[in-house]
Amino acid sequence: MNPDIAQYNAQQSADEAPICIKLAEIIHATLPEAESKIWHAHPVWFLDGNPVAGYSKLKGSIRLLFWSGQSFDEPELQVEGKFKAAEKRYTALNEVNETDLKRWLSKARDIQWDYKNIVKRRGKLEPIKGL
Repeated sequence: MNPDIAQYNAQQSADEAPICIKLAEIIHATLPEAESKIWHAHPVWFLDGNPVAGYSKLKGSIRLLFWSGQSFDEPELQVEGKFKAAEKRYTALNEVNETDLKRWLSKARDIQWDYKNIVKRRGKLEPIKGL
């Protein structure tokens, strides 16, 4: 695992660190080809330079974010922001469903909007995979 992500996880509270560690382990194992790093102060995984999944600490929860998640057709994921992102929030380790998470990560690999070039396109998202 990326040492910066391990450090991020270790800095979380006693309740939140296990959630972060579990998410990182599953994401890393399911998307071994992805580049992982701390991006905008949060762990994020990229495929070909495009952000696909990551998580962050919010007040009272850990938010798992999929940049193209609104296109996954997954009722457990909630709309986040004005683009195509969707999220799942966790407050306890036992809420992390590994089967669901692996399915969502598979979709993150196969369904992507081009966030890598969003600035170049002046905020316009284009589909690049699976759409």
